[in-house]
Amino acid sequence: MGGKVGSLTGGCLCGGVRYRIDGDSRDIICCHCENCRRTHGHVAAYTALDQSALSLVSAHTLQWFHDASPDTYRGFCNRCGASLFWDARDSRKRISVAAGSLDDSGGLQTIGHVFVAEAGSYYEISDDLPRYDHGNAGELESGSDS
Repeated sequence: MGGKVGSLTGGCLCGGVRYRIDGDSRDIICCHCENCRRTHGHVAAYTALDQSALSLVSAHTLQWFHDASPDTYRGFCNRCGASLFWDARDSRKRISVAAGSLDDSGGLQTIGHVFVAEAGSYYEISDDLPRYDHGNAGELESGSDS
């Protein structure tokens, strides 16, 4: 798959959290799981990268919420509520970044959908991209499922 090599920047709505990505970013995967839908208010779209490629420029409003999944944390701004990060905190040393929080997608494209078995009944997935009832088991990329 494609992805992006280089620099990307992003942050939350109020500017309390700003970050920079220097390195490879996976193309975007849409997650339809119940936790992502509740966190984002709809489908969650994430890129993923090595944790070492992510630098927090400003993080004074960044807060972490322990998700219902084991060892899974979601980073959000405690002032504006923007959802920013999904971190499995496992041996992969990867972190997922909410695509909507990027200043510019830098050419990243959506490459598929995961956890479609949990998709909301109020919408249809209308593209022809690959779909997985649960995680993609690395078939879309070699990083995280979200």
